[in-house]
Amino acid sequence: MIPNKLNIGDTIGIISPSTPIMEDREQALDKGRKLLEEIGINSVKGKYVNKNTLGYSATKEEKAEDINNMFSNKNIKGVFSSKGGENSFTCLGLIDYENIKKNPKIVYGISDATNYLNAIYAKTGLITFHQSDVKSFSFIDKNSFEFQDFKRRLIDGKIGNIHKNSEWKCLRDGMTEGIIVGGNLESLINLLNTEYMPDVTDKILFLEAYASSTPLELVDCYVSVLKYHKVFDKIKGLWLGHYHGDTEKVKFEDVVMNNLKEYKFSILKCDDFGHDCEDIVIPIGGKIRLDATNCNVKILEKIVN
Repeated sequence: MIPNKLNIGDTIGIISPSTPIMEDREQALDKGRKLLEEIGINSVKGKYVNKNTLGYSATKEEKAEDINNMFSNKNIKGVFSSKGGENSFTCLGLIDYENIKKNPKIVYGISDATNYLNAIYAKTGLITFHQSDVKSFSFIDKNSFEFQDFKRRLIDGKIGNIHKNSEWKCLRDGMTEGIIVGGNLESLINLLNTEYMPDVTDKILFLEAYASSTPLELVDCYVSVLKYHKVFDKIKGLWLGHYHGDTEKVKFEDVVMNNLKEYKFSILKCDDFGHDCEDIVIPIGGKIRLDATNCNVKILEKIVN
């Protein structure tokens, strides 16, 4: 299922599926909304974007209410995360997935939003989008690499080769085509053995980790957990993103590769998605070609109408 692209004059709805926007982040959220306004995209906040009912976030019922209301509202053309956090998983069981099927629209986020981006794709077949969040738009401008890719994919509806803003590295050569799923490593662990985890059989998996909450020893642990659950037995390609916690002796890709010595699928590394970098749009549920040998990724089929 493919959502409609954003058009100039459209309105997106902002939700906080993880932690709320507190006073110290309100200015950043406003700046991000203004960046969208510069290109003609309006925004409205959900009722519970700033709500801190539990002392660390809104309740799962409040979060799900905001998500469900945004999909029910015919004037809302996209559902965007305000920011990341830790606990978006808690509201997955209260999302009205049948409502989403009836009202498909762009769903957009990064980091902990990995939970609901993949859950919505798994439960409905709707392509969702991993790139950034509205608060993080405060750190870029309309001419930035990240925002240009946002416009390219979600407003202009272009497919084709993924643009590069870093040096890409082939970790294991080969080329493969398939549906891409994935996102934040820590968040994906939450989804294992649940109805919200996409079937990874013959999928291409993309992974990134936030070093501040997932140091290299936890990367090692989480990759081992994915391995234990046979994730790497099923996928046909792996794409690794940026990690800002590399040391002189050990890098993110070293830890991953140490766990995957017996596998043969293609593996590619770049610094164009993840935390603390300018991100490309990755369509969860979209069909891509991953050419690790030539360090190229291409979106093969349309991702918005």
